Amino acid sequence: MAKVLVFIDNPGAALKKSSLELLTIARSLGETVAAVNGELHDDAASTLAAYGAQALYRPSATDLDDYLVGPKAAFLAAAAAAAGARVVLAENSAEGKEIAARLGIRLGAGVITDVVAVDPDGTAHKSVLAGSYTSAAKAVTPVSVLTVKPNSITPEPAVTGTAPESITVQVPDVTAAAARVTARTDKPASGRPDLSEARIVVAGGRGVDGNFGPLEELADALGAAIGASRAATDAGWIGHDAQIGQTGKTVAPQLYISAGISGAIQQKAGMQTAKVIVAVNKDAESPVFEIADFGIVGDLFQVLPQATAEIKKRRG
Repeated sequence: MAKVLVFIDNPGAALKKSSLELLTIARSLGETVAAVNGELHDDAASTLAAYGAQALYRPSATDLDDYLVGPKAAFLAAAAAAAGARVVLAENSAEGKEIAARLGIRLGAGVITDVVAVDPDGTAHKSVLAGSYTSAAKAVTPVSVLTVKPNSITPEPAVTGTAPESITVQVPDVTAAAARVTARTDKPASGRPDLSEARIVVAGGRGVDGNFGPLEELADALGAAIGASRAATDAGWIGHDAQIGQTGKTVAPQLYISAGISGAIQQKAGMQTAKVIVAVNKDAESPVFEIADFGIVGDLFQVLPQATAEIKKRRG
């Protein structure tokens, strides 16, 4: 059975939903093994076993996070070689895609990014042209590297868990030519869920005119994450890590509330798989109403505070 290597970078206390998705896909392709960088807590290790990982490849170096992506790509290449992996799966983040590109060069492997589904034969399906079409691609090289968009599938644990052995991989010394991280600044914690994994998302666009206050109050009342269109992030009203859309994050929450967003095709690409979409916009002709399950034509600065007050009232 072919080996499928899943790269999990700094899993923390618990694996992210996106990592669970990768592990689920891996089992459909072959025997799952994982390359794990960073501290591995007991709960995360137990989850890896529950999701069918047969082996855990760990780097001999402990300072990979002190550099940009070069050393991580070198570790992943060494892990893939040690495992004899035919497929490598990684997250579709900006860093994940850069690691995949460098890994492709090291392994002489075909690289496919923006994947939303993978067939058992390794054919990858990509969402293209802002989600208007899905294309199929398959690497013809002995090894293929795929980066998978989050919220593409529903994660499922293996029918039978495993007891994966831990294997140390010698990482080539590439630090001399790698860019070193000289400082880090922790992002202030908002207490809100991670945008990519949130069950409820409240997103704002050009219509918020720089004021995300009403959206944040509604999000806090609902226990939701805050998202934004590219127009809002480009204007500097909110960080780019909140951007949803073709060039941002893909979300698939149970409830998506769009406030002051026109619903251009680039934005739809990042949220149209939400279970329920509620749109608030002053323009009755806004494209967002074409995909919304519920639409409110009105001023978000009047609608959202009323919704927040009613939610707080009903929750006591």
